[in-house]
Amino acid sequence: MFQFIDHPKFPNEYAVCQNTGILKYKKAKARVYGDSYFSDEYKAQYNKTYYEDETNLRQLAAQRLSLLKNFPKSNPSQKPKLLELGSAAGFFLDEARKLGFEVQGFELSEREVAYSVSLGLNVQAKSFLEIPLDSFQNQMDVVAAFFVIEHIVEAELAWQRLAHWVKPGGVLLIAVPCFYGPTFQTNPEEWFRTHPSDHFYDYDKTSLKKLLSGLGFQLNYSRPLSYHPIRDRGILGKLPTKVYKTFADLFSYGDTVQIAAVKKTK
Repeated sequence: MFQFIDHPKFPNEYAVCQNTGILKYKKAKARVYGDSYFSDEYKAQYNKTYYEDETNLRQLAAQRLSLLKNFPKSNPSQKPKLLELGSAAGFFLDEARKLGFEVQGFELSEREVAYSVSLGLNVQAKSFLEIPLDSFQNQMDVVAAFFVIEHIVEAELAWQRLAHWVKPGGVLLIAVPCFYGPTFQTNPEEWFRTHPSDHFYDYDKTSLKKLLSGLGFQLNYSRPLSYHPIRDRGILGKLPTKVYKTFADLFSYGDTVQIAAVKKTK
């Protein structure tokens, strides 16, 4: 699936996939994701713990779930199934359950799994890469993963599972860091200075569209998750905020991107 060569401009930092344009970060290092990821590290980044941010996280979950209203259910007579990979404390799953989804999740942090279970959620403390490929083949109406895929060394195995587990007509809902945004495009030095050491791959709308097409999906939605014109050192950063946001939405121009793709039925 992936065939990488050195990036023409940043060969020491990146390799680029000839098939999709996905960027592989050469300096990435694997790490263990424990309970501290949702406490100390989250607080260092957002000035509050994961649980202190629950209200905002549930609002974000509701916004993400609202995207699914634009996609018809594969079988309206059955309760739709939703699987989240890297489900944290279960806020997204809990909001999905309120909307009538039958939910399930995988999460590495045992503390977050325990909290999810206390909410009555079906969440297992394991990596979804441990799950055999055919375990959920064509079973899920929705598979969601928010800022998870970039952390996985075995990206091809991850994407294969995503593709196999979504049923035809089902939706893949993903959020990842994006290299087509103000930081990398206009200030690459800052991009590499702040690049997380545990992010192995970087994506943008175009590379995701190519990748997903090869996996049998059609990309139907793509938007940046936030807008940062102040980070843009180019001409776009000088545009009025409203114009900047219009451009960003049109071209998925942002340091993060959220996509929704439908698995083709033929």
